[in-house]
Amino acid sequence: MGAVQDLDPDRVLYLGSVSKSLSPAVRPELRRALADYLSRARGVRARPDQIVICSGFAHALRLLFPGVLRGPLAVESYGLAFHRELLHRASVRTVPLELDEHGPRVEELASRKEVRAVLLTPAHQFPTGGPLHPTRRAAVVDWARSRDGLVLEDDYDGEFRYDREPVGAVQDLDPDRVLYLGSVSKSLSPAVRLGWMVLPEHLVDDVLAVKGERESWASVLDQLTLADSGQHDRHVRRMRQRYRRRRDQLVAKLLERASHVSATGVAAGLHAVLRMPPGSERPAVAAAARLGVALDGLAAFRHPDATMPAMDGLVVGYATPPEHAYAAALDALAAALSGS
Repeated sequence: MGAVQDLDPDRVLYLGSVSKSLSPAVRPELRRALADYLSRARGVRARPDQIVICSGFAHALRLLFPGVLRGPLAVESYGLAFHRELLHRASVRTVPLELDEHGPRVEELASRKEVRAVLLTPAHQFPTGGPLHPTRRAAVVDWARSRDGLVLEDDYDGEFRYDREPVGAVQDLDPDRVLYLGSVSKSLSPAVRLGWMVLPEHLVDDVLAVKGERESWASVLDQLTLADSGQHDRHVRRMRQRYRRRRDQLVAKLLERASHVSATGVAAGLHAVLRMPPGSERPAVAAAARLGVALDGLAAFRHPDATMPAMDGLVVGYATPPEHAYAAALDALAAALSGS
């Protein structure tokens, strides 16, 4: 039988889909593959039924707040403004923690009596770089236990560590107190909208209830493709070598052409932070833009309520430029920094 829309296309909206109902817990093949991969690669302790698939980190935040968790939420003083804005729209107040060379100062949580959850990037703090010190990893878990609180662990580019073995997940210290959040935005591409939450058992049903009766976000084909974890492992190993090579080229170019600038946070991740003298960040961003190099200053990532001294620096991503353009991009960056 033909469609009713054929009788009057101006009056009838024809709606269709190529899919049937899909459980909000999504494909069991992917959950099993992720449980195995995260255990091997990141030291995460999880059964497949503790994993909920989402479309990325931002989607995970939308599922958690305000439907499952409530604010206020402690965050790092430097981080993505987009995530803070998303939380603000969910009526979640964010409370900044100061940063130093060992990561966020989690001891500040003891004086924030209203806070019972904290969001951290412990493997490689974004954007300043560097892992959370082991003493502070243990301390934040102890805080969560004492406060009946939770730690949200954003495993930001945790797969890409170059100078030593990867830093394991904080979740391994207490799976009942740490929510582990990850995605393929760095290991594959931001265009692949897949992420995951490894949840304490008591939160799984609540998150699935917020997600709804059907999966509306994560493509089944993408899920089944990612479930072939052998291919994903090989891709990550190959890209780790490529990004390490690019990191080394960036550091070498700075030594050659702009030795007054130091690159930090380069032991891991897909970006470096170039520390700048006070007051020089904004002119350097403008100089780079004039030469066709798009980068951000640290000021773009600073929490509006942060009380720690401001840091001047440039956040330089080295994963995006195509191979044929990378050398020219490094030359342009060096020219902007050296004034030549």
